[in-house]
Amino acid sequence: MPMIRLTAPTGSLTEPVRTTIQRDLATVLLRWEGAPDTAFFRAQAWSYLVELPESAQTTAEDHEPRFLVDVTVPEGALSQRRKAGLFEDATKTVLQAAGLSQHDALRVWVLIHEQPDGTWGAGGSVVRYADLVAMAKGQQADA
Repeated sequence: MPMIRLTAPTGSLTEPVRTTIQRDLATVLLRWEGAPDTAFFRAQAWSYLVELPESAQTTAEDHEPRFLVDVTVPEGALSQRRKAGLFEDATKTVLQAAGLSQHDALRVWVLIHEQPDGTWGAGGSVVRYADLVAMAKGQQADA
């Protein structure tokens, strides 16, 4: 199942945003992964917010906050078109949450990590991408 982690400098997100950004990013990820909008799939889309201590992140040029979005999905879950959409929407979501403009887009990086089939486990068992696809099709049919 997909996981998304936003790493951000402490203080770069307001308290109201901190309570919604994880859910917003998980929703973006599920949409681009093509998962059905069901309680089961929403519960499996884990989202993390990691806030770095002050001065823990910088560049050689300046000290403006930078944001890293790490996405982990089963290998094959995202086509190139879906990856491009995920890059765009995750970046927009973070920019909006941080109160930044499109001009600041290079301050948000999105990395997609594809987990090879057979190397993902949950509940003590191997989780295969084909099983997730079959489950998603079954839940779409039930909707």
